[in-house]
Amino acid sequence: MNKNLQEGVALAKELTEVVKNPNCGVIICTPFIHLASVAEIVKGSAIELGAENCADKASGAFTGEVSAEMVKSTGAQYVILGHSERREYYNETPEILKEKVQLALANGLKVIFCIGESLAEREANKQNEVVKAELQGSVFNLTAEEWKNIVIAYEPIWAIGTGKTATADQAEEIHAYIRSCVAEVYGAEVAADTTILYGGSCKASNAPELFAKPDIDGGLIGGASLKAADFKGIIDAWN
Repeated sequence: MNKNLQEGVALAKELTEVVKNPNCGVIICTPFIHLASVAEIVKGSAIELGAENCADKASGAFTGEVSAEMVKSTGAQYVILGHSERREYYNETPEILKEKVQLALANGLKVIFCIGESLAEREANKQNEVVKAELQGSVFNLTAEEWKNIVIAYEPIWAIGTGKTATADQAEEIHAYIRSCVAEVYGAEVAADTTILYGGSCKASNAPELFAKPDIDGGLIGGASLKAADFKGIIDAWN
């Protein structure tokens, strides 16, 4: 929940100017009220657009909610679902997220699906069972065809704003495990094709080391995406 409409539009314009020929896909996910305006700005640029959430209902008397169809109608192509903050602060359960995923896919959106463990779960060495349960609870019900529209984002909740950071080796280890879970359900070829992003204090300084790991396919960037120069530094770290 950052930047008013005018600030968001200004940032999007700046990004289209500095991100010309990236050697990776670049998606910006904005608050709902920015989507339609930013869609016009990024049209024809190297940047794609997504929302930070959508509702678990298709339409109707759900005041204040924004449906997947509404998101799609703005020109957005992606939606982030299952972010740790949504799970923690807004009590989004695996069942609710399963509904959201289905509605997003039915409306032609690609889903960036977030999974990750808390500090207590990491200290109890339960990270593997936590991420597997989150996948099983909301997305492993999808067909192989539907799965093509899923991007996984691993975010260690304990490394967000705590001063603790996952090492590149820790991140690679769990990314490899996540890929093995996907392989169990959809096969090795689909797993190899699945994009798994790392989210958790990724910045220009540590991005090269993270992105060098074989199972880390990019980043889900938080605070470092709010300044064009910082975000460009992370984009440029990908090769």
